[in-house]
Amino acid sequence: MEQLVKAVAAAGATARRWRAQDPLAFATAVVRGAPNRHEVLQRVASGTGIRMCTLPGETEAELTFLAARRWLGWKAGPLALLDIGGGSLEVAFGRGRLPDFAASLPLGANRLTREYLGVQDPPGPDELKELRRRIRHELRDVASRIRWEGPRTAVVTSRTFQQLARLCGAAPGRYGPFVDRELACRDLREAVRSLAGLPAAERARLPGISAPRAAQSLAGAVVGHTALKLMGLRRAVVCPWAIREGVLLRYAEDGGEWWTDATGGTGSPAPALAATLCIAGPPA
Repeated sequence: MEQLVKAVAAAGATARRWRAQDPLAFATAVVRGAPNRHEVLQRVASGTGIRMCTLPGETEAELTFLAARRWLGWKAGPLALLDIGGGSLEVAFGRGRLPDFAASLPLGANRLTREYLGVQDPPGPDELKELRRRIRHELRDVASRIRWEGPRTAVVTSRTFQQLARLCGAAPGRYGPFVDRELACRDLREAVRSLAGLPAAERARLPGISAPRAAQSLAGAVVGHTALKLMGLRRAVVCPWAIREGVLLRYAEDGGEWWTDATGGTGSPAPALAATLCIAGPPA
């Protein structure tokens, strides 16, 4: 909580320095699911003067879908979205600006690493088997819906998918955001094998895998591969925009009243377009 208060306070200071409105401060799965979440939000408000809210998981998925739609454009057609965070997996499908359906599942890379992959390093086959069983169980209904809808384009967002795509051969980030990047299901299967055979410390030596996310990279790869396979998606476009851009786009397009409605009036008031954003969540 102390680290969170400091981070939000720093964002508030940045906003004041640029004479912007207070940040649109919101928390994701790690705070949303915490038993002491009310205490966390109160500590942030009392320590910074900024009211932070918790966004519902489905709202996260909707906003990320909007960002992907705006990035890819209408030519993408019916669109399926997957976003792996630290605490949850967001899935959405839609034919328009916003998704026809959206879901948030407790399949975040950080969460699953703590729950299933914390005994051995690298994990044993039994641990991976239990992990896959959990993922298949959680994804069963959502994956069936995606297969039934038959999307024209699949898109993945989040730092986890970006790093996995780099591991699978996509262009590095230094080439810029406008380089086409894709992630194939079969390549992700091989990435799972590579990551599973290495201790967490050694995974950071692989292309694209950063040291802070090395430990959870295996869980993220298993989630990504299992999801694509169950949904019948052979490959997905890697999108550099995600929830941050989705919030700003929705705010710009629908105004401050949307933010008030989305947060139930618990977020910092924002009568004009804010220039800053503050997100609290686990490593994605």
